[in-house]
Amino acid sequence: MKIIEVIERSPVLIQQLLDIWESSVKATHLFLSGEEVKNIKRYVPKALNEVPHLIIAENEIGCPVGFMGIVEQHLEMLFISHKERGKGLGKELLKYGIEKYSVNNLAVNEQNPLAKDFYEYMGFEVYKRTECDEQGNPYPLLYMRLDK
Repeated sequence: MKIIEVIERSPVLIQQLLDIWESSVKATHLFLSGEEVKNIKRYVPKALNEVPHLIIAENEIGCPVGFMGIVEQHLEMLFISHKERGKGLGKELLKYGIEKYSVNNLAVNEQNPLAKDFYEYMGFEVYKRTECDEQGNPYPLLYMRLDK
């Protein structure tokens, strides 16, 4: 696996990352209906284009298989292609973000216990819970910070 920081965000790359996002969400966000995934998907390209630091994990043939977005020291997004989950890519990306960007906080859906467990394994702890997500939808968020 190779980690690269993206400067140029071409429409082809954004589509590849959108496909990764969708495969990941369908595998991990089981609390979302198909219609909700479709609605959220419309906003993902804008987020990918606007996040200040976009870091991609590529496989051995140079295809993106995961990515993360960072705003200041906040992990805004981390998604791994469903086919590539469980191979340590998320761990490598997050370690890179912690080391290079001092990532020390994030928010995760409470209904995504695998993600919560992963972040706890990586040293984060819950310090706040909200009843709704940032768009006001009834999906509780857990705010986590790095326990140093």
